[in-house]
Amino acid sequence: MSTSTGRRGGVGDVVKRLLVGRALATNKQEHQLLPKLLALPVFSSDPLSSVSYATEEMMLVLAAAGVGALAYKMPIAIAIAALLAIVVTSYRQTVKAYPKGGGSYIVAKENLGTIPGLTAAAAILSDYVLTVSVSVTAGTVAVSSAAPSLAEHRVVIALGFITLVTIANLRGVKEAGSLFAVPTYGFVAVIAVMLLTGFVRCLSECPVAETARIPLEPVSALTIFLILRAFASGATALTGVEAIADGVQAFRRPQAKNAARTLAIMGAISITMFLGITAMAGMLHVRVNEEIATHRSVLAQIGETVFGRGFLFFLLQGLTAGILILAANTSYQDFPRLSSILARDRFMPSNFRNRGDRLVFSNGVVVLAVLSGILIYVFDANLTRLIQLYVVGVFTAFTLSQAGMVRRWMRLRSEGWRRSAIINGIGAVTTGVVLVIVTLTKFTHGAWIVIAAMPVIVATFKGIHRHYESVAGQLRRGAVTPGAILRNHVVLLVTGGPATAEALGYIRSFRPADFHAIYIADGGRNAELEREWADLSSGGPELEVVPSKHGDLLEPVRDYVRRLPRDPDDFITVVIPELVRDSLLVYLLQRRKMVRLKSGLLREENVVVTDAPVVREGKGLAGVDGQALIPQRTVALVFISAVHDATIRAVNYALSLSAAETRVIHFSLDAEESARILEEWSELGFIVPLEIVEAPFRDLTGPMLDEVRNVTARKDTVAAVVIPEFIVPKWRHLLLHNQNALFVKRLFLFEPRVILSSVPYRIEG
Repeated sequence: MSTSTGRRGGVGDVVKRLLVGRALATNKQEHQLLPKLLALPVFSSDPLSSVSYATEEMMLVLAAAGVGALAYKMPIAIAIAALLAIVVTSYRQTVKAYPKGGGSYIVAKENLGTIPGLTAAAAILSDYVLTVSVSVTAGTVAVSSAAPSLAEHRVVIALGFITLVTIANLRGVKEAGSLFAVPTYGFVAVIAVMLLTGFVRCLSECPVAETARIPLEPVSALTIFLILRAFASGATALTGVEAIADGVQAFRRPQAKNAARTLAIMGAISITMFLGITAMAGMLHVRVNEEIATHRSVLAQIGETVFGRGFLFFLLQGLTAGILILAANTSYQDFPRLSSILARDRFMPSNFRNRGDRLVFSNGVVVLAVLSGILIYVFDANLTRLIQLYVVGVFTAFTLSQAGMVRRWMRLRSEGWRRSAIINGIGAVTTGVVLVIVTLTKFTHGAWIVIAAMPVIVATFKGIHRHYESVAGQLRRGAVTPGAILRNHVVLLVTGGPATAEALGYIRSFRPADFHAIYIADGGRNAELEREWADLSSGGPELEVVPSKHGDLLEPVRDYVRRLPRDPDDFITVVIPELVRDSLLVYLLQRRKMVRLKSGLLREENVVVTDAPVVREGKGLAGVDGQALIPQRTVALVFISAVHDATIRAVNYALSLSAAETRVIHFSLDAEESARILEEWSELGFIVPLEIVEAPFRDLTGPMLDEVRNVTARKDTVAAVVIPEFIVPKWRHLLLHNQNALFVKRLFLFEPRVILSSVPYRIEG
């Protein structure tokens, strides 16, 4: 749902359009699908960029055992390249089996069960956050390698890069792909030139890196454990491989075929670059330790040795920084997409399903940016510290996904299932072994944080799911009879001003079962107000005085409402007139007691809160010519988002108003969902038909205002907007629901001749 205030063309909208661009209609989604040429930089920038630091991380571990241990880097690199080939081949199987997107969560949940699926989701989501943090930090290191004076500002630089990538992704998938294509392909090209130049120069005599003579004093023995730890560190080259399997739906058709081809291309390029950089580091005798790595990466040393500190060296550093920063884009594509899938399955807040103006899951984009920014700040943009948290989540997801694929092939036994099961089985065993190695070798270096976090994340998923299941069960009990007409008792809070006159006219338009007028007195009666009420109401109910302490509104009104005689199912409508003439922020700050009154009354059984705002200046209670005008025509508009007891109750309330016309409207954000809602409504047999109004830009501001203004265009007509409102038991539950009711209240607070009624539905537990 939009967060607009309902006033079109404001400063906020202008800034938003400049940064994000004009909104795209939902039917333009097909045009946002990516060809392979753009899909490669969008989904493969992470694995392609990982080669820029994977060799370095492997060498940093080996350097602890002295110079001699660096001889093992090439065999380890070959093992990692073989692992990458296995994983790519396995995921090609997954892409073909799940043409609608087959990430670890979907595959594991479908074939292994809910808990394995949620574990895979927790692992890969944490990995996506770390990918942004590590990639941007590595890019910042590349920048400081070219300009060492910037090293002390690395946190600010990294956060600035995150901001730029976030804005680029909020502009849309296709725009992001076009933006990222140049640095991605440029990086691949300059690495190829560097490796080719280096190998040609080595045909005669290899140049030697400046660090070749730096002593590397051994601080630990060369053990199997150290070699395995170096392997685990170098395995960062595999990060992001799953992204294509998650994002199949973003490819042009045939989607699965194009995704599988892109995955193969990505694997071939990554393996070639990784092995080439590792071999070149050995041929040039590049050395590295923790101190050197803070300002001169291994890749920078290779580039400087091969190219010298000329144009090509700075081009290499610039493109390396570019692709490392843009490698975060892999996460920006898949974190929001996976979050939306989890939200669809009710394991994450429903807000993650909402598409923004540019057809991206913008809430997921923003949350990813915030989480990764926090990590960079907490770890002081230190690549070595951040990278220790890496890879555990990657290989957890890999292993569960491939094990799920094996289970799938064995269950379906379709054509070629044995070959497919063997391929995925090799992938599951291999990645499972690597997961054990990574866990053992990196646990004390920071991996324990991710390992400890995953059960907490899974428990959170389960807690969210239980809440949504409980809410769904309560909403669909069938406890409300469609079309039941119940009595409506009305309490008018007399506050003074023309709003009271308009509220009185509205109340008289629908003949309530009984009508009470009250005012809150703090310290004595208001004789002037009572006289004006007597003149205005002309034979209406006597104005009752409700005493209050310290000017509080909620407690005295709530006590009064509770004492009213009524049947258990009857409605009590508390009408609150207000004169509004300030901005929303000023209103919330200056009318805190009124806001508290409204929210507090909604928690009372069968109490409907009706807001009667008037947007104009005025004195006294008189309407036109001293009379409270009864609108000649009232149209009740009920806005619903689903069909359940809460919406049925809201429609029943609207029918109790005896309006000249009652309309029930659903604003369509998704064609399939709207068709299902229309079918469910038809099954209820309501005498009021359901109208479907298109919201092509997923912003309800325009369509809602248009519907209401079409009614109020007649000067003698009042629009009685009725909305169902969930009342959740705990404040934290508010984060799990779209605050549609608050949006509608804010939208119509400043709209003339609109009376807004909130029909609450209390959710227990």
